[in-house]
Amino acid sequence: MSSVLEKARPSTKVRGRLWSNSRKEAFFGWLFLAPELIGTLLLGVFPILFSLFLSFSDWNLVGGLSTIKFAGLDNFKMLLEDDKFLLALKNNFTYTIIVVPVGLFLALILSVLIHSRVYGKSYFKIAFFIPYISSIIALGAVWSALYHPSQGPINRILVSIGITEPPKWLADTHYSLYAIILISIWAAIGYQIIIFIAGLTNIPDELYEAASIDGATSVQQFFRVTLPLLGPTVSFLFITTLMSSFKVFDLISFLTAGGPNDSSTVLVYRIYEEGFLNFRMGYASAISWVLFLIVGIITAITWKLQKQSNTV
Repeated sequence: MSSVLEKARPSTKVRGRLWSNSRKEAFFGWLFLAPELIGTLLLGVFPILFSLFLSFSDWNLVGGLSTIKFAGLDNFKMLLEDDKFLLALKNNFTYTIIVVPVGLFLALILSVLIHSRVYGKSYFKIAFFIPYISSIIALGAVWSALYHPSQGPINRILVSIGITEPPKWLADTHYSLYAIILISIWAAIGYQIIIFIAGLTNIPDELYEAASIDGATSVQQFFRVTLPLLGPTVSFLFITTLMSSFKVFDLISFLTAGGPNDSSTVLVYRIYEEGFLNFRMGYASAISWVLFLIVGIITAITWKLQKQSNTV
């Protein structure tokens, strides 16, 4: 009897080692994480890999999965000969080059003024932040009325000051993109102001007092104290604004649909147009991966420059 019990003891010890408390905690931890991981794989990783596969194929969405045909680099070669894609790429860079620096500059100036020289700071924070949290379609509808060629208040003001033929704004090939740029800057500036003010509150007042004792003017304090200490905040807003500028779609889709004459079309709208209007999913996936590479390269360069500036 004792020999039988002695033989049974090692197996219980092995079982105890295999199912220890730490392994139980790890198992239940992964069990709770499983829904999130499965959702990420199905809704995140799989679509990315599938779009990469589609970028090397020719597929009409209406035909179903059975019509997918491998096309190699044909889609990417077509991009170089596609005038609409090249125009969308040019418009996207124009949009980004204006929206990112101009928006950050205006937000920085306004945040400094609100933080240091304005009474009722809470009111101005809320007033500037309301457009950011409002529906972009509602904002587009309001601005569409403001931009109306004949009845809009903007053109009426221009006529009243002597401009007999004001721009048609959204209906003009020369002004449609810039009209959308103005709306984008106005809509995003509230969020940027809130972030800048949060960064300004973390700057100790003793630094400004020391600078004023040394005889520094307000402008010198801004460039020698405020701006250097806001470096991480500026970097964060620059990267997030840069990425969102390359993803602009809703305003353009609602106000101009890429027109007139493709003057306001951008890369994301071209992806939508090719994928869900022309049903060329392979070609649309190729455009999306070009957009992904552009944003990735610019973001990597920005991070590298930021790290170099922090080490100097």
